[in-house]
Amino acid sequence: QVQLVESGGGLVQAGVSLTLSCVGSGYTFSKLSMAWFRQAPGKERAFVGGMRWIGSNVYSTEYADSVKSRFTISRDNAKNTFYLEMNDLKPEDTAVYYCAADQQRRPQVATLSSDYNYWGQGTQVTVSS
Repeated sequence: QVQLVESGGGLVQAGVSLTLSCVGSGYTFSKLSMAWFRQAPGKERAFVGGMRWIGSNVYSTEYADSVKSRFTISRDNAKNTFYLEMNDLKPEDTAVYYCAADQQRRPQVATLSSDYNYWGQGTQVTVSS
């Protein structure tokens, strides 16, 4: 059973940077495909960025168009940690951010929430204007 715990959310002003972390346990972390999703009030959970495990320590990444130039995902397998670096934050980035993981090997980065079996509890990010 994979367990995920996010941290790093908070209240920030527009234009600043913030990095979220997701620590995983219960499985060989390096073999997990990981993703970040977010859910704003009144909206459905949306894909932010994902990292697909290809093999060994090789991964492919994909981002939502809305964050592609501002957000970066990365991982440190030695620390079982997955990151989301967010730069130039905007009020529309306000949401609960969730870390997700899946053990299935796929031909491309999964972007649907239904593709992920394991979820963290979420961390709130609020961006004020």
